[in-house]
Amino acid sequence: MKNAPQHVAIVMDGNGRWARHRGLPRVAGHEAGVEALRTVLRHAPRCGVSILTVYVFSSENWQRPAAEVSTLVKLFMRALTNNLDELFENNVRISFIGDRTAFPETLQTLTQHAVSRTTENSGLKLVVALNYGGRQELVAACKRLCETLQARGQDCAAVSEEALTAHLELQSCPDLFIRTGGELRLSNFLLWQLAYSELYFTDVYWPDFDAAEFDKALAWYARRQRRFGRTSEQLCHGGNAN
Repeated sequence: MKNAPQHVAIVMDGNGRWARHRGLPRVAGHEAGVEALRTVLRHAPRCGVSILTVYVFSSENWQRPAAEVSTLVKLFMRALTNNLDELFENNVRISFIGDRTAFPETLQTLTQHAVSRTTENSGLKLVVALNYGGRQELVAACKRLCETLQARGQDCAAVSEEALTAHLELQSCPDLFIRTGGELRLSNFLLWQLAYSELYFTDVYWPDFDAAEFDKALAWYARRQRRFGRTSEQLCHGGNAN
């Protein structure tokens, strides 16, 4: 696809409301959401996307009812187990961001296995945000940067955007951010990385977000002019002002 974004980040919202509108339990919405993700994972590489980052479980999701949290964890483990062979065969490379130590050891082991098994794959990179929060990532990055500077005998004068970025869990910045479900907020997702991303919001609930909806988002992105602080005239003249 022409002018396709290289890196797409998605907040997959609306599973619970999708289920409620159909008189189904919330878990049915989450299960349907897994199928929607499978669809996007197959479709994104065909569109020229090379990195897909998805918000699976936020650091704030622990505030949900304990029964739902337990269901989400079990569903994620089952989905990863059932789909790992297909991901491997489709040349997908999996990585994770967020604090996985808060989850059961079985989940931690499973995610480590998924990373290890797909580490040599060279196709789509799937980044799964699991117990992730953008503010938490920034705090942790600052701490790691301070430790690095202290070890080098440097002071805070050495702090820079580049230095901080190097200590983030995710250093690639999404070209396109997609949020389904009608909400218009970032919800503590990739706060540093989304500084110059194009933000696409849709009322479509995540379980209904299929290949056609993904194409709509990419078509919208293709019409955007990414200026990064410059003027339209500068872009028309190769980045130089008249």
